[in-house]
Amino acid sequence: MCGICGEFRFDGVFPDRARIARMSEALRRRGPDDAGEYALGPVALAHRRLAIIDLSHKAHQPMVDPSSGLAIVFNGTIYNYPELRAELQGLGHAFVSQGDTEVILKAYAAWGEACVERLQGMFAFAVWDQRRESLFLARDRMGIKPLYFSLDGDRFVFASNTQALLAGGDVDTRLDRVALHHLFTLHAVVPAPRTVLQGIRKLPPAHCATINAVGEMQVRCYWQLHARRGDLAGLSGRDWQALIHEKLRQSVERRLRIADVPVGVLLSGGLDSSLLVALLAEQGVEDLRTFTIGFEDQPEERGSEFEFSDPVAERYHTRHHKFVVPNSEVLNRLPEAVDAMAEPMFAQDAVAFYLLSEQVSRHIKVVQSGQGADEVFGGYFWYPRMAEAEGGLLERFAPNYFDRDHDEYLALIDPVWHVEDVTSKLIEERLHAVDADEPIDAILALDVTMLIVDDPVKRVDNMTMAWGLEARVPFLDQDLVETAAKMPPEYKLGQGGKAILKDIARELLPAEVIDRPKGYFPMPALKYVRGAFLEFIRDILQSRQARERGLYQSAYVEKLLNRPNDYHTRIQGNKLWHLALLEFWLQRHGV
Repeated sequence: MCGICGEFRFDGVFPDRARIARMSEALRRRGPDDAGEYALGPVALAHRRLAIIDLSHKAHQPMVDPSSGLAIVFNGTIYNYPELRAELQGLGHAFVSQGDTEVILKAYAAWGEACVERLQGMFAFAVWDQRRESLFLARDRMGIKPLYFSLDGDRFVFASNTQALLAGGDVDTRLDRVALHHLFTLHAVVPAPRTVLQGIRKLPPAHCATINAVGEMQVRCYWQLHARRGDLAGLSGRDWQALIHEKLRQSVERRLRIADVPVGVLLSGGLDSSLLVALLAEQGVEDLRTFTIGFEDQPEERGSEFEFSDPVAERYHTRHHKFVVPNSEVLNRLPEAVDAMAEPMFAQDAVAFYLLSEQVSRHIKVVQSGQGADEVFGGYFWYPRMAEAEGGLLERFAPNYFDRDHDEYLALIDPVWHVEDVTSKLIEERLHAVDADEPIDAILALDVTMLIVDDPVKRVDNMTMAWGLEARVPFLDQDLVETAAKMPPEYKLGQGGKAILKDIARELLPAEVIDRPKGYFPMPALKYVRGAFLEFIRDILQSRQARERGLYQSAYVEKLLNRPNDYHTRIQGNKLWHLALLEFWLQRHGV
């Protein structure tokens, strides 16, 4: 797990090494163990390393293969690299290192851009092909690893986060009107390729791209998720339970085996992370380390789930670590968490992940985390509502998911930023593009391949990597996701959601963990704002920078400030916090 960046010039000018150095410095926290640069002709690459696989200097990046004229910078983990390595050795390729980076390099030499279809894991990488004078980039199927870029007539610049691109300079930081509409409709999700800044784009998940010497960029989708029963249509409930259990075992085992350092678990107290602990125990893992964080209670909501995480840790005799964070520290540390966000994030648990990652990184370098289970296996309360609703795909989706309808968005945003209802149009197009048997199958597939990417998945990457901590997400394993997409909805939506996981867990976990109401990472102080938190938000929205930016309509802001806890979204987000977070993110990132 690492940070990558680079520049490719089309104008006959050599890349600015000072720019590359600034970008690399902005990525330091993603890779605190090593740093490297490579420059040749029109291209310069830089890398910050978090050493997880092959801890020796032989795995140093950028990695260069003079015999093929290739150089690579890579962020992520390839779980099937031992098998690919053996196959490539059979084709005559020799290896110097023991890690997965060189496997990608040799795979590109052997198979060209088709190499990406053979990779299983989480990845974002760039390969410079000196002989073709082209740059090849790719991003994993689930978008677990980020890849941002800026392209103009003179150069292509890329990085693992927007902070590095901004540090490099000469990026168009004007706001994107379409992205703003997505942001405030989809609770901060701006689907690729857009971001809120016009000059920064991101490679979509399951896509690769080639940029040639004159700046032409060709983008290709190399994988799609299909949600039809197909050859699994005749399976019984017991068959599905056995199949999903086996796929989960394989996923957890892959993410345990491919590491030269110990692997722990972020144990929230919910079903998903608790099940990961049980599955690791099934693998025979001893001395497993688990980590849980809690916050102060609010009148409306408890701030910790220790009562659920403790029994799991006790049952499996894990080396358990609990951290309790007072509200005063949350507010003091919140600016740091916002600084770590590559894009604005509305979810109140972002700061929780940031503070938890800080503590965990003092003990371990790799953790498994439960993100993705709710989207893959239908765990959220809005899915049954969508399944039972009448009408077309958009009519089922929007009333149960959109944070604001279009009319409310027009009342929120200053008229200078108004656009048509671009989010409804995009969501409807994407839903109809899914190859699915039933409407809820299409909705879940869209969530897994697009919406989750720029909400919980991005949040986990940003907040863990801010502390040099690698988070692995077994519920987003390619084989598991493809299999679950074919499963009939009743095995997902039953029992209040995630029925199949609950059935698997009955022999592995305490009943109170399995049958409890669905919980969320508790961060009540940012859901029910009052006191110092409310004053913090008020100061942001009434600041000179906010007034000069003129992004929001004052009447809407005042309505929310006067009754800050009366306005929540359909999926329980605080609307006032949304406004403050975007403005604060823009201020903290110098936009």
